[in-house]
Order: sequence, then structure tokens, then C-alpha cells
Amino acid sequence: MDTDPWADHPCRPGADAWSLPLEDFDVSNPRLFAEEAWGPFFARLRQDAPVHYCSSSPFGAYWSVTRFGDIRYVDSHHEIFSSEPTILLGNPPKDFYLQPGFIAMDPPRHTVTRAAAQPAVAQANLLLLEPLIRERAAAILEDLPVGEDFDWVERVSVELTTQMLATLFDFPWEERRLLTHWSDVATSSPRNPGAARISATQWRETMRECLERFSALWVERASRPARQPVDLVTLLAQHPATRGLTPMEYLGNLLLLIVGGNDTTRHSLSGGVLALHQNPAEFRKLRSEPRLVESLVPEIIRWQTPLAYMRRTAVSDVELCGQQIRAGDKVVMWYLSGNRDADEIPDAERFIVDRPRARHHLGFGFGIHRCMGNRLAEMQLRIAWEEILKRFARIEVRGEPERVMSSFVHGFERLPVRVHLA
Repeated sequence: MDTDPWADHPCRPGADAWSLPLEDFDVSNPRLFAEEAWGPFFARLRQDAPVHYCSSSPFGAYWSVTRFGDIRYVDSHHEIFSSEPTILLGNPPKDFYLQPGFIAMDPPRHTVTRAAAQPAVAQANLLLLEPLIRERAAAILEDLPVGEDFDWVERVSVELTTQMLATLFDFPWEERRLLTHWSDVATSSPRNPGAARISATQWRETMRECLERFSALWVERASRPARQPVDLVTLLAQHPATRGLTPMEYLGNLLLLIVGGNDTTRHSLSGGVLALHQNPAEFRKLRSEPRLVESLVPEIIRWQTPLAYMRRTAVSDVELCGQQIRAGDKVVMWYLSGNRDADEIPDAERFIVDRPRARHHLGFGFGIHRCMGNRLAEMQLRIAWEEILKRFARIEVRGEPERVMSSFVHGFERLPVRVHLA
């Protein structure tokens, strides 16, 4: 049995972040996120070491960038801080080299590949999708058991996002839960020491299964007339810049789109329920002014930050915040920390449904890699909360949430709740 590299880790839940020597800091410990204990560690780094070097971790050495402005600088300078070969702390497995999706590419490859998929989340396509999303959200909410405990993650967050993914890919409806399964496996890879839920062999087999299923759809769609709303497989199969993708390049882009479409909305929808339960005055404010859904949605994304970080790799030697970063060093932008930076976001530790400048956050990243589907995610969350407010006076959290064991995906495995009718 593999040993747990985090068992006696200095940065662990219960440790005193303010007395721990900075040279012992390694905030990649997934237990910090699974137990929602990360806050004091990042507060310490923002104050005392905003660009911090961790010389040794299960992922290897890396730099942490924790303040809003410094994160934005790194994310805006792809010529200095490259997205290649990966945006994850762990390096790709050598025995199953998955070609990166466009999020792990630099221009010009990034530009042309992203442009091929962009029409699926363009405003015209979103207008076509909105009535369908509302109909499906309403059906899911109407089916909830009032006055009984149930898992919000499974019954609402997963189902709503899975239905949306199936629509975006025009994936067979009866097989739609495969999309969620593939997303969960992709982000639970053996590159996450001590937190991987499956073996390397199982991970490879599942990724091959995903590729085989989508390869069949590629062949089917390569010459098929595009339907409306347009789907992502057809766009990739027919666009001149992507129709020549190798199978592993195709898989890399698929996983990017699946994970991106799944994690942002799924975990933000669950995180919003928990935040409003923990802040009942804010929920009362929202109930009295439903128009505040417009600022609620970006505040949920800031508060939850469903993807906690993105990694870059220094192309050349560079100084950042007085620290000398060497070519080849890993540089991790902790979006989750930047979204709690009180020097940039007033009252950053408070959840405020009518926050001014609510979209001023890093939940979608920044620069050329800003989340391609950000407007789709916001639309899904807006519709969901509009439909929730029509039906329920309160969503009561009935037990401790179970969170994802990951320093990358900041989300929920389970959230027990009970809904009360309006």
C-alpha cells in the first residue's frame, strides 16, 4: 500500500499557520482543501511571502503567487509564464502522454484551437440554450423531495451540469452520466499524490474509454451538417484548425472542455447553497430583492473559486515581487487566495450578495486563458437561482459537507440539505 505523503505534513488542518516557519510551507496539501482549512495559510503567505518558494513537495518544487495583482500579472504575461506542458502541479505521466488542451498551450496554437470551440459558447448560441437550461433546471427542482433530507450535489448540481454537458457535446442523453464520470476521473489522476482515488491503470483505461466514445462521435460528425445550437464535437471535427488533431490532442481538448463545463458550475452551485445557509441575512436580502441574482452569481464564483489554482512554467529568469524565479520553475497562481485579497477586494472574507463590482474576481482566471465558458457558467447559475427563489423559502444544510480531496478542484462530493417551500 502506498504511504500517504500528507500524513505528517507541516501544512495540515489544525496546524498554526502563523507560527509555522515559512520554509515549511507547502500549501498543495489536498487535506487543507478537503477540510476547508486553507484560509489562514494563504492569509499568512499574502502578508509575509506573497511570492513563496516551496523547495520540496510531493509535486516537486514550486512557487506560490497569492496576491490578486501578482496573479493577474503572471496570468497576463504568457510570454514569460508559459502554460506548457501543463497547468497542473504534477507533470504528465510518461507512459500515457496526454496532449494538452488549449488551456495548456501558448499562442499561436492556443489562439487557433480555442477559436475553433468558441462558437459553442458565443452569445448567439447561449440565447438558443437558455430556454432549454431553464426548462431542465425547473424540472430538476420540481422533483426534489420537500421536507426530506437529500444530497444537493447528486440531485441538483451534478444532474444540472451533466445535462448541460450532454447538450454542449450533443452526447447521447441516456449515457450523459459518463461525462461526469470522465470529468471526476480526469481530475483524480495519479498525479495527485495521496489524493488519487483510482490507480494509474484504471485512470488510463477510463481515459481510453472516453477517447473511444468520442472518436466514434467525431467520425459521425465530421461531415454531418451542423445543427443548432452548434455542438463542440462538430466544431472540432469540422474546423480547419482542429480537424487534423491527433487522437491524444483530441482527448486533451475534450477533457479540458468536459472538466471546465463540469467543475465551475457544479461546485459553484453547491458552494452558493452552503454560503447562503451560513449567511442567512444575505439570503433574506436576496429573497427580498431577487434582482440581486445578477451580483449573487459572480460573488458565488469568487467565494467558491471552483478551480483553486493554475500552474505556469517560467520561460526565462524573471523577478517577481523581489523574488528571483528561474527558467523552468513551476509558478502556481492561487486564484482562491487572490479572491480573498482584502487589499484588492474590500471585505474579501465576507459573502455579500449585493457586492459592488462583483465581477472583479479571479474565479475565471485572467488574460488569454480566461475561462472560455464563463458566460455560460454564469447563465446556468443565474437561471438556477432564479428558479430556486420561485420555489423555496430556504435551503437548509443538514450536516457537514464532504469536500473534494484535491488542491486543484475546490468543490463538494456531498452536501446534505432539506428544502422548504416558499
